[in-house]
Amino acid sequence: MNGSTGRRPFGRGRARAAAAALCLLAGALTAAASGGSPAAALTPPVSLTADDLTTWQTNGIVWSMAASDAGVVYTGGTFSTVRPPDAPAGTSEEAAVNFAAFDAATGAPTGCSLSFTLSSGTATVRALALSPDQETLYVGGQFGAVSGVGVSNVAAIDTATCTPRQDFKVSVSATVRALAVTDDTVYLGGDFNTVAGQTRNKFAAVTTGAALKPWTANTDEVGRAVELTPDGQHVLIGGDFFTVNGTTSHALAVVDATTGALAKSYPGFIPNTSTVQDLTTDATGFYTANEGTGGGVFDGRIALDLSTFEQRWRDTCLGATQAVLVHNGVLYSGSHAHDCASMDEFPDQPRKHLLAQSVDDPKLLPWFPDTNDGIGEPVGPRVMAQTDKGGHHYLWVGGEFTTVNGSAQQSLTRFADGPDTGAPWVPNVSLSTVAPGKVEVNWQTSFDTDDGELTYRIYKDGASTPVYTTTGYSLFWDRPQLRWTDTDVAAGETHSYRISASDGTNTSAKSPAMSATVASAAESYPARVLADGASLYWRYDEGTSTFAADTGAGLDNGFLRNSPAYRQTPAAVAGASTAIGFNGSSQYAYSNERHAQPTRFSLETWIKTTTTRGGKIIGFGNLTMQNSNRYDKHVYMRNDGRLNFGVYSGGTRTITTPAAYNDGAWHHVVATQGAGGLALYVDGQLRASNALYTTNENYNGYWRVGGDNLNSWPNQPTSGFFAGQIDETAVYPTALSSSQVSAHYALRNGG
Repeated sequence: MNGSTGRRPFGRGRARAAAAALCLLAGALTAAASGGSPAAALTPPVSLTADDLTTWQTNGIVWSMAASDAGVVYTGGTFSTVRPPDAPAGTSEEAAVNFAAFDAATGAPTGCSLSFTLSSGTATVRALALSPDQETLYVGGQFGAVSGVGVSNVAAIDTATCTPRQDFKVSVSATVRALAVTDDTVYLGGDFNTVAGQTRNKFAAVTTGAALKPWTANTDEVGRAVELTPDGQHVLIGGDFFTVNGTTSHALAVVDATTGALAKSYPGFIPNTSTVQDLTTDATGFYTANEGTGGGVFDGRIALDLSTFEQRWRDTCLGATQAVLVHNGVLYSGSHAHDCASMDEFPDQPRKHLLAQSVDDPKLLPWFPDTNDGIGEPVGPRVMAQTDKGGHHYLWVGGEFTTVNGSAQQSLTRFADGPDTGAPWVPNVSLSTVAPGKVEVNWQTSFDTDDGELTYRIYKDGASTPVYTTTGYSLFWDRPQLRWTDTDVAAGETHSYRISASDGTNTSAKSPAMSATVASAAESYPARVLADGASLYWRYDEGTSTFAADTGAGLDNGFLRNSPAYRQTPAAVAGASTAIGFNGSSQYAYSNERHAQPTRFSLETWIKTTTTRGGKIIGFGNLTMQNSNRYDKHVYMRNDGRLNFGVYSGGTRTITTPAAYNDGAWHHVVATQGAGGLALYVDGQLRASNALYTTNENYNGYWRVGGDNLNSWPNQPTSGFFAGQIDETAVYPTALSSSQVSAHYALRNGG
């Protein structure tokens, strides 16, 4: 038997598999699965692996790159040495003053050695571009000499001899940050205001013989990017500017390749607080890398059509983009993206530095190699280049980073179209026997850095052949729960299960064996929770993992953060289930699913604590990897042990229990909001209510258990995180009635 589950991309969006469809996978299985369509090593249209290749390093920032058809990658920046892969800084170094050339296929230096220097101040190479015939490498930056030959911020290098061309000398008054080259013209962008003694504000053009051309595209602020359209008729310019030749056009413009006359302006198109850092093209479009500063920023990428110069799409991820490059219909980018919630992607969290998107769709593709921020500003990657050699395609990345995929590697790295060597993570597994005559095998989908669609194989009772195979789609922030129900069992039998994940080439180890004994009758407490319509139900029966399985049909699993205390006993209700313990400082859980505002809801959980520091027990917040900045619909304990239930509706609205519950005993807590307002029950009895509070704050968010922000809420406790045990957490899309609440409490001993 086979299946395909999870969330996967189709066309211009991503189809989200319904939870009900997952339930259809249940059934008795007596033989190994076969056939079907297993996952491929890379999920199209991605065609590069996320596995970094061994590459030499620099001791400073790489700002610029150019790659030749012969497989040579030229790099420039602010550095003085290069060293082998894995060599610590300061060891095995070779001189390389702001420039080095490498073999694309090996990552090692080629022997082309040049020194870019300045008599006073810090020299830097900020732009590199090859002539169409590959015979000349043009170099821009801030420097006054190339290997002792005097120049003025721009130079031409003969690639055959790796020497400066003596026939290309032109005076540029300040730093050159961007270059683009045709057969007869070199376009420059940067900080300068004069070229060859004549006024050229930030952009200019010279012949390949270094004669200034009449081409004029003057701007009022720095030029950072220049790119030719494929037909050679126009030049795309980007930077910090607000006007081009006196006409309003902020950060981006299209000008005539012969005259510099404005062909397309973009007033108001990019916020005034944002700039264009890089530009690239393919056959039908051009793409911007944007950086913002302050409020109202735009940090993402824009795709525009070359036929109309109008927008195709834009993403609104936060975290400035520094570099963009297209390969096989995929836009690869270097940034420090940290919040893509506006794109229905990951919420604000630690930075991700390398991303991929289809040129036709801004949704993120499953390609997530990563660097750190590194040195300098720091922002991680700064530049990208690509070329072919030896039958493989290579993507090179340079910048400020000092690690790649978690290992030490400074300022340079590279990726290729194969081989794919990275295996998916080992699946996290949980078993449930709340219903008689079956075992529900639940698992948290795995993560693979360059494949979203993975194949899962379930092995029963130590067998070497899988009893079930399915596929599922997952991303690092969205790892939906999958389930298979084994009905080929009998009451009283004990069975074990292991699961592996495969990307089609590499397969994870099997998960540790987990065993369960088949029940002969339904467990009364969880049966009632499910019957009353829980949309999320965490019982905390997992071992050491990041997974809190959802026992219900919603399959809204939880992520457990910072290793809480697993399998705590005795649990809150009768049976073999266990509780979980939180430390009151850093441990918590959050739901995998991002939810729209619930206008009617119930929160149910059991707590056991002696804390005098209070803390949030359960609530709704907009972030997952850090404290939320929008948060309400929560139950929290005050320092005195009393419980507050609150929502935000034009202000904080709370109700409070008259008694304290930090006495070290298990207590059943239910909070509801509906047409009747707020109600807070403890141990089956209504303890506080207010009929006036029928609304709450409207935002998308996640259910969080064990801790989150409580700033500015009434009777704010010392800690936002709860120290104690929690069990049997459920969320409902309705307000439970008092009779339902008391019935749940009555079943605590088995009923």
